[in-house]
Amino acid sequence: MKSLPQFEYFEPSTLQYAIYLLNKYSDSACVLAGGTDLIVQMRDGKKVPKYVVNIKKIPQLNRIEVGEKGVVIGALTTVNTIHESHIIKEIFPALHQAAGTLASYQVRNRATIGGNLCNASPAADLAPPLLIYSAKLKIVNKSGENVIPIDYFFLGPGKTVLEPGMLLKEIYIPKPNEGNRSVYLKFGTRRAMECAIVSVAASIRLEDGFCKDVKIALGSVAPTPIRAKTAEAELLDKKIDQRLIENAAEAAAKESKPISDIRASAEYRRDMVKVFVKRALYSLVEESGGQ
Repeated sequence: MKSLPQFEYFEPSTLQYAIYLLNKYSDSACVLAGGTDLIVQMRDGKKVPKYVVNIKKIPQLNRIEVGEKGVVIGALTTVNTIHESHIIKEIFPALHQAAGTLASYQVRNRATIGGNLCNASPAADLAPPLLIYSAKLKIVNKSGENVIPIDYFFLGPGKTVLEPGMLLKEIYIPKPNEGNRSVYLKFGTRRAMECAIVSVAASIRLEDGFCKDVKIALGSVAPTPIRAKTAEAELLDKKIDQRLIENAAEAAAKESKPISDIRASAEYRRDMVKVFVKRALYSLVEESGGQ
C-alpha cells in the first residue's frame, strides 16, 4: 500500500477556526470530511496538500433538521445517516434510494453528503436527487455565507465553485409539493461497490393525467451531473402517454454528453439513458395512479 505524503494536520472544533485555517493556507490546504475520496487521492498522488483540515469535530455540520418548509442537512452528515433517516425516506425517496446505492455499508458510514458533492464526480450518487429536489447549498468563507442553487455548484469533473478558503456548510432541500413522486435508478455492471454507468433521478406530479411538475437529472453521462430540461419540456403540462415518455427519454439521451471509458462506451451510455429515463417515468406514472 502506498504511504501518504507528509502534511500538517489540524482538527478545528469550530467553523470559524476552520475557515481561518483554510484562508491562511489557501490552495495549499485540503478539507478532510469522511476521507473516502481525499485519502485515496493522496495515496495516488493526485492531491498533495501541505495542510489537511479535518472538520469532523465541528458539531454543527453533522445534523438533519426538519422545518415546515424543508430539511437542512449538515455537510458532515454521513450517507448512512441519510439512508437510515425515516424523514428522508418519507419526503425525499430518491435521495434515500441514492444513499443506499453508494459503495458499501462501511464506506457509507464514513462518506458524507458534503464530501460526495465537493468531490464533484460526474457519477456522484447524491447529486441527481438533489438536482430534482432543487436543493440549495450554503457556502461559508471569511466574509460570511452565500446560498446558491445546486444547479450552479458543479463546474466540471472534480471542479466546483468552491475557491480556496471556502467551505460547504449545509444543504437545504425544500419539501416537494403535495402529490409529487420521485425515484432514483442506478445502472452499473456490478451490484455492489459500483460507480454508476448511468444514473437517473426523476420527479413528477400528475393531475387528472396531466403532468403539472417534472424534473429529470442524469449522472455519469456529462462532465457534471445535469438536468435534462428538454426532456422535462416534452412532458410538462401535457397528458402523459407512452409516446410522450418515449419522446422524453429520447430527448434526455440527446442532452447527455457521455464519454467512452473502461466501463462503457458513449453510445451505450446514451442507450442506457433512454432505458432508465423510461423506467423512471413509467414507475412514477404507475405510482401516481396513471396507466
